[in-house]
Amino acid sequence: MGGSFGKGDASNACITETKLETKMVEAMRRRASEGSSMKSFNSIILKFPKIDESLRKCKDIFKQFDEDGNGAIDPQELKHCFQILEINCTEEEIDDLFEACDINDDMGMKFNEFIVLLCLVYLLKEDPSALHAKTRMGMPNLEATFETLVNAFVFLDKNKDGYVSKSEMIQAINETTSGERSSGRIAMKRFEEMDWDKNGMVNFKEFLFAFTRWVGIDDNEDEEEENV
Repeated sequence: MGGSFGKGDASNACITETKLETKMVEAMRRRASEGSSMKSFNSIILKFPKIDESLRKCKDIFKQFDEDGNGAIDPQELKHCFQILEINCTEEEIDDLFEACDINDDMGMKFNEFIVLLCLVYLLKEDPSALHAKTRMGMPNLEATFETLVNAFVFLDKNKDGYVSKSEMIQAINETTSGERSSGRIAMKRFEEMDWDKNGMVNFKEFLFAFTRWVGIDDNEDEEEENV
């Protein structure tokens, strides 16, 4: 079997570096060496509407693979999804990704968790056929959207170590709002929204989950559930 991404921490408590996180950090360090096209945190914020629109276009794909229509993708449905999208992963890798992105540990992947998983696959799997398959499945802008998210994280990761710290977040905000007293509070609020395991460092997966909240994916999911 191929190399595994590694088991995620099912407890979602203070995370020690798992194999999946190690792969994620290594991939992000390689990307950081290429630099980022982002010039300020405001430039990231300005992209929110376009990113939101692109991600929501994946909703039909999500519903297609939610075969029992219960609003969540289970492990077997995810494996079928990978087969259809021609994403080459071992069963162990798929299980590890599912465990890492199922943040509620309920064996059901909601739409925002599915988006995070696809973006992690984009980062971790350098497989041109998989990217081609995404385009062929009617998501031509998805690759560009994921690349924007990678670029945004690289911009925040000033020391290029694969994590974003509090000081890096403050530095990134200050580059936009230099001299404003509120900039520190804004930076801390954004950082706290990302650092859900409260270990003082944010990895790419945590950043992605925060981003789905920032653009409103989570809010709309809640509204849909209330209307059912």
